[in-house]
Amino acid sequence: MAVLPERMIAIDPDEAGGPDILRPVERPVPVPGANEVLIQVAAAGVNRPDLMQRAGKYPPPPGAPSIPGLEVSGTVVACGTEVATLFPGQPVCALITGGGYAEYAVAPAGQCLPVPAALSMVEAAALPETLFTVWTNLFERAYAMEGDTVLVHGGTSGIGTMAILLGRIFGLTVIVTAGSDAKCDRALEIGAAHAINYRTQDFVAEVQRLTEGRGVDAVLDMIGGDYFARNLACLADDGRHVSIASQRGAEASFQIWDVMKRRLTLTGSTLRARSVGFKSLVADELSRQVWPHVEEGRLKPIIDRTFPLAEAAAAHAYLEAGDHVGKVVLTMG
Repeated sequence: MAVLPERMIAIDPDEAGGPDILRPVERPVPVPGANEVLIQVAAAGVNRPDLMQRAGKYPPPPGAPSIPGLEVSGTVVACGTEVATLFPGQPVCALITGGGYAEYAVAPAGQCLPVPAALSMVEAAALPETLFTVWTNLFERAYAMEGDTVLVHGGTSGIGTMAILLGRIFGLTVIVTAGSDAKCDRALEIGAAHAINYRTQDFVAEVQRLTEGRGVDAVLDMIGGDYFARNLACLADDGRHVSIASQRGAEASFQIWDVMKRRLTLTGSTLRARSVGFKSLVADELSRQVWPHVEEGRLKPIIDRTFPLAEAAAAHAYLEAGDHVGKVVLTMG
């Protein structure tokens, strides 16, 4: 086995602030625990929670690395004493609680998935965070199933594009919202059934028109605030509303009687702080239900741009500007 270095290049700011605080520094190479692997990182996805962490609005959970980055791809270079399913030299992608913006990262073995020949390392790095999030929320918490119609806000975001792609594979009719006609056109190209420009159209009225007054079976919402009550107006009887973020505010007002009368289900979740056991169960389900589509090349994430690790500040500024479609990824090579 090759001798591993003791130090690595990472992005690990010691204060909150704007993108300019993201500068390369030297850090010790982490050591995997008994049920963990050490990955030599090839690429790392950039996600909105990373932006929030950098700004001081989303601190890492206890025990998580201060280095940002919630998903990586790369090669296993060391295994903990209890790891029996992975081996050095194996290409993997992984969901992690932090540490992705670095040349090496530790991941629980149960949260790793193999990288098949159909995926590049950049594509593999862009899968875990959005795939775990959409699967657990849209397909498990909202139990979306073949034939359902769903509304997804932020249709050209990483989450939105993954919802479109999974919806196409699993027989959903996906309606999305986006902030420009160009983004709506792009969402349709990716596979959305309908795309609503929320700046020029009332998405509630459009959903009712598109569903002939029935409404949608589920809403996947990352907006919150004043969107919440409007989302409920989009739901069909027995509809399910899932909250995964609250970009427009954490408080909402709605009519409880409306929820009762139409038998609506209101739920939501966060992923980062969930246990390794839970995330490992999700990874196992994804390996059975979704990974065959990945291996056959039927599911590939939408990549907008890549940046080298040293330009993490530019990557954050670009994602923050909101003009991207799909995922932004950092590369180590």
